[in-house]
Amino acid sequence: VQLQASGGGLVQAGDSLRLSCAASGRTFNSYFAMGWFRQAPGKEREFIARISWFGNADIADSMRGRFTLSRDNAKNTVYLLMSSLKPEDTAVYYCAASASFMRERFMNGDMDYWGKGTLVTVSS
Repeated sequence: VQLQASGGGLVQAGDSLRLSCAASGRTFNSYFAMGWFRQAPGKEREFIARISWFGNADIADSMRGRFTLSRDNAKNTVYLLMSSLKPEDTAVYYCAASASFMRERFMNGDMDYWGKGTLVTVSS
């Protein structure tokens, strides 16, 4: 399974940005749960959101209301729409896939596959 994250870049505070994560590979199927994580410089990796194959989404408390997660199973792609971005949102954003939708696995970063990440920089 390969996960390709894209859509990162340099934006200003208050802007919106949509990240995409395209999955491919013979062993990937739409039943995989998908998630987004981020890691800011000098900080530990942080869970952002997860979504089940049928679209049941769960956003971390600190980002709920600003971040929205969706997926297009026909395209094997997951989208993270981020709005009202803040400088503290600056981080490398990673997508990941899991055969399990268990929240604990996502909270622990216990995923089956990881993408390489895309950098989001929010200037003040």
